[in-house]
Amino acid sequence: MPIHQSLISPTANPELERALRERVDRRAAIAGGLGELEPLAVRLGLVQNTLTPRFRDPALLLFAADHGIAVEGIALLHGRSTREQALLALQHRLPVAVFARQQGLQLTVVDCGIAEPLLPHARLLSRKIAHGTRNSRVGPAMSMEQAHAGVRVGMEIADSLSGNVLACAGLGQGSEESAALMLSRLADSPLRDFIVSGPDMRQDDLARLLHILQGAQARHRELQEPMEVLAGLGGYEIAVMVGAMLVAASKRQLIIVDGMSACAALKIAALIAAPVTDYAVFCRSHAHRGLDEALALFHASALLELGMQSADGTGAALAWPLIRSAGALLTDLHELADRPGATDSAPLPMLTQPLSTAGGPLSKR
Repeated sequence: MPIHQSLISPTANPELERALRERVDRRAAIAGGLGELEPLAVRLGLVQNTLTPRFRDPALLLFAADHGIAVEGIALLHGRSTREQALLALQHRLPVAVFARQQGLQLTVVDCGIAEPLLPHARLLSRKIAHGTRNSRVGPAMSMEQAHAGVRVGMEIADSLSGNVLACAGLGQGSEESAALMLSRLADSPLRDFIVSGPDMRQDDLARLLHILQGAQARHRELQEPMEVLAGLGGYEIAVMVGAMLVAASKRQLIIVDGMSACAALKIAALIAAPVTDYAVFCRSHAHRGLDEALALFHASALLELGMQSADGTGAALAWPLIRSAGALLTDLHELADRPGATDSAPLPMLTQPLSTAGGPLSKR
């Protein structure tokens, strides 16, 4: 299922954008400016190529895989293995699962390459390329054949989805570190800029992590082509996300990008077909410099800044109501002149009956 750049249309449409902005401005004239909701609404209209964007069957996919470089001593996420984190999501024992259900997002865990087996589950999609990647510090994380296989799997997944919204997040031990290596190489920027370095990370831990990752970086310093970088330094969850994003964009679907590994996947996808970024909006699962640098590569800011420390799609689940609200600004808010017989200056109906409660008219007590 090959994707060529020509199959992904840029969203640029000056005439439609002008009409969308005029519609948003009319809303603002009634109720006041709505800040960042306004450009988001315009963006949604351009993505769907319509004045009235509507969403159906939104999906939140957690792409999970293990990374061989983790054997060098990379810490477990919240002290749990990738398999344990995936099980918690499937059992609705992670906040992201609760938020997704509450907001009407269809949550699915995609096993792209978890090292340990998982039993079948209604919300588990088993698409394992292999049982974790190899250690990129001693060789390529995966073969080129495996990298291409991962992209094809992602294409098939996105092609089978019934909705028009795809939220992507990565999950796995070593996933953020792998994404940092990829983004550093693709952007030709210092690796340190993409490393998690919050107030809870001690300087000696940061130095040790940098030492590990710089070893992998040095081994693959000659890599330049996007798929070569993906194979050398990436993970199966990133490869699968690349394919899913390409197909989602080709179908003019909104892509919600959450976290470092999703940013790394989008960067690869954009190097294959640049217009894919037109369909992406960004949300923040956790606060650290690395994610700031990743967003800067796309000249983007996050929809949410909540100071979270999760990296499992929570940001996407929390951003979804904001995105829906922006769409409703265009589709569900009627123009004053749209009411039959009404004009902008039409008076409101007079109240002719006394206000009442279940017990009768309100009266002073």
